[in-house]
Amino acid sequence: MKVKVGINGYGTIGKRVAWAVNKQDDMEIVGVTKTRPSYESSTALREGHPLYAAHAEDQENFDKAGVKTQGTLDDLLGKADVIVDCTPGGFGEKYRPIYEKAGVKCIFQGGEAHEMAGVSFNALANYHEAWGAPSVRVVSCNTTGLVRTLFPLQQAFGVQKVFASLVRRAADPADKKGGALNAVEPSLKLPTHHGPDVKTIMHGLDIQTMAVVTPTTLMHVHCIVAELKSTVTEKDVLDTWSSSPRVKLISGKDGVKNTGQIMELAKDLGRARGDLMDIAVWKDGVKVVGNTLYYYQAIHQESDVVPENVDCIRSMMKLEKDNLASIERTDKAIGLR
Repeated sequence: MKVKVGINGYGTIGKRVAWAVNKQDDMEIVGVTKTRPSYESSTALREGHPLYAAHAEDQENFDKAGVKTQGTLDDLLGKADVIVDCTPGGFGEKYRPIYEKAGVKCIFQGGEAHEMAGVSFNALANYHEAWGAPSVRVVSCNTTGLVRTLFPLQQAFGVQKVFASLVRRAADPADKKGGALNAVEPSLKLPTHHGPDVKTIMHGLDIQTMAVVTPTTLMHVHCIVAELKSTVTEKDVLDTWSSSPRVKLISGKDGVKNTGQIMELAKDLGRARGDLMDIAVWKDGVKVVGNTLYYYQAIHQESDVVPENVDCIRSMMKLEKDNLASIERTDKAIGLR
């Protein structure tokens, strides 16, 4: 029997999670919601997802547009075992009482507070903290990226302290509003929320972060300094990441020097939607001095959290005890391996 999954919010993340879930052999999408008829509503129907209006008052807009829906979110909750909330940040808190009243497990995204869900999730680092949980938050794209590379280092060598500077994209490619078009804007509230967010996964890690927003839409870039508890070589570090899931080593020497070229590489690899769900690390941008490691990585903000949502479903629904087995199963199904 497959776990029945609903998606509330079929947008940038929601449509990707729906696609990934339907690639798995132990779960299926039973419906997705939209607040209004749009090209994404058409995409949902074309991909075979039952479409629901998010609210009763939205139903009229679909009816006027001649778009057939199966009912509202309340109807979808009656068919789902777990709902993946992909609504805009801050909306999840409003929906949580609705999910709880329906008796449906719920997954929230990184735009929600850790305290609201009770458990924050990364498949590699703390898979079992979500085991059987009623509600979980899959952390943000940036936090996911930081944990994906720092956790293997912590396991292999120990991590004493981390400082990360985040060069953030201003908006997703399809967004019509976001950061300034001709300016770099620093985050003046320091440290930024990213460090504390990493600590919800890697408990007790000493990490500080800063960030600037730049006028680009493709990816985030992290500049990371990590003091390790052991003296290592660049080869030791690269070997560790080579054996870690969802980390992709790239090289400027191969002509992959910037985020635009990374996204072009993802297309050439045949990745769905041209996404790169792995964390891209420049192997020729890794430097070790004593026990201090310096490196750069790039985060595709639209997609890196997608496989984490799939693994989170497995943990919450107790489908697979071993996190590495779940990761391998997910990644094979969606073409990461």
